[in-house]
Amino acid sequence: MKTSHYKRPSWDEYFIEIAHTVSKRATCDRGRSGCVIARDRQILVTGYVGSPIGLPHCDDVGHQMKKVLHEQGHATMHCVRTVHAEQNAICQAARLGISISGATLYCRMTPCRVCAMLIINCGIKRVVCEKKYHAGSESEQLFADAGVQLEYFTDELMKYENQ
Repeated sequence: MKTSHYKRPSWDEYFIEIAHTVSKRATCDRGRSGCVIARDRQILVTGYVGSPIGLPHCDDVGHQMKKVLHEQGHATMHCVRTVHAEQNAICQAARLGISISGATLYCRMTPCRVCAMLIINCGIKRVVCEKKYHAGSESEQLFADAGVQLEYFTDELMKYENQ
């Protein structure tokens, strides 16, 4: 009898890997991100970073950068041309009439504050991130306050150009 050394990925590893594949469709090179929303081990919807339907993409016309000044005094740069992967997945569910209440959301980095608020209001109960995002502490607190379980594969900070 042959013994296999292959180790099947956990469900979390499986869905994070699919989020990686989804991120390859992203149209902003500043942190190509993808998202998978699943429930009961089934994919409900996916989303990736991209401009609203019919509008120009960063990869084609460049970034639309805004500087954000944080309470602590430091500034970060953000591209505002795109809709985040989490937002696009939530919009996809709404367009298709798919309930995502009680689901788990898988993404590459800590969702931003706006995404966190949408995730909470959609009834998503668990968020699994590959890495941390530099401005994610506010979202971490929102999730904790709302009772949304937040997990990371690593405590490593997601890095990309012009952050």
